[in-house]
Amino acid sequence: MKSAAIEAFFATLKAANPTPQTELEYTSVFELLAAVLLSAQATDVGVNKATRKLFPVANTPQKILDLGLEGLESYIKTIGLYRSKAKHLMQTCRILVEQHGGEVPRTREALEALPGVGRKTANVVLNVAFGQPTMAVDTHIFRVSNRTGLAPGKTPLAVEQQLMKRVPAAYAVDSHHWLILLGRYVCMARKPLCHRCAVAAYCDFKPKTVQGS
Repeated sequence: MKSAAIEAFFATLKAANPTPQTELEYTSVFELLAAVLLSAQATDVGVNKATRKLFPVANTPQKILDLGLEGLESYIKTIGLYRSKAKHLMQTCRILVEQHGGEVPRTREALEALPGVGRKTANVVLNVAFGQPTMAVDTHIFRVSNRTGLAPGKTPLAVEQQLMKRVPAAYAVDSHHWLILLGRYVCMARKPLCHRCAVAAYCDFKPKTVQGS
């Protein structure tokens, strides 16, 4: 994808959705961190269903610790891999209380030191909570970046590095939301809905799908 097409690609996405938001539900930075940690290999819909019950009861690191491991598991058992996620979240809460005064740290290094928090989770928190121009490459962004020619790469890290170079600065903060939504609802894995895609004209994918095909 040429530079001029990239500019038009993001300008079009911005025009259609000027202020994109994560589909995870949260009301604090800690709730966001917990939700993203729980969302690995799970849908946002499934995570939101569990956290709607969990967060009214426990929405701070100390309150999660007070639940105990079994108590926490009882709230998130509908989420895939809930046992390991519960363990990681408990360990993370303990570190937040003991080392960070119960607050979520604002640096990548400190975030990635938390159990269950990898580069992608740290990128989401840095972007959504703190407004940093990071790129959390999930399966949707990986697929869209390669399929469209926006930022080809063989690994999530390679795609992330390409995106950080190729996305114009004016769109950097919101770009990962636009790409996730595009991949989730239009540029889907099995059959991209090219005939419904607002940015199909700028995309290198061939052949484009058509309605009914």
